[in-house]
Amino acid sequence: MRYLGIDYGVKKIGLAISDEGGSFAFPFLIFANSSKENSVEKIFKIIEEKKIEKIVIGESLNLKGEENKILKEAKSFSEKLKEKTNLEVYFEKEWLSTIEARRFQDRHDADDSAAAIILQRFLDKEAKKN
Repeated sequence: MRYLGIDYGVKKIGLAISDEGGSFAFPFLIFANSSKENSVEKIFKIIEEKKIEKIVIGESLNLKGEENKILKEAKSFSEKLKEKTNLEVYFEKEWLSTIEARRFQDRHDADDSAAAIILQRFLDKEAKKN
């Protein structure tokens, strides 16, 4: 089963894809989030091309552990993705994933690597359940 990880941002979206066994996450793509509709269409094409079966989106919380503005946007985005793809969408805490991703690379844009960290956290939890 192949998963798609999403680090949702108002300006940019980072994507990661798992291997076919759903064990390992790999950075895939960063693109501008110009509009929700365009972003959903772009992701839909990737889902079809890569034969994605489940989607994991980073759950962004404030320092008090409460929903922030980005999470509200991400939830709205997830609803559009569900409508378009008919796939299950899961949320995984993204606490400091972008900061962690930047530690391991020498570039400013780390949204795809942050998506990989989010997705890997989810995959590791799923593996422990089985």
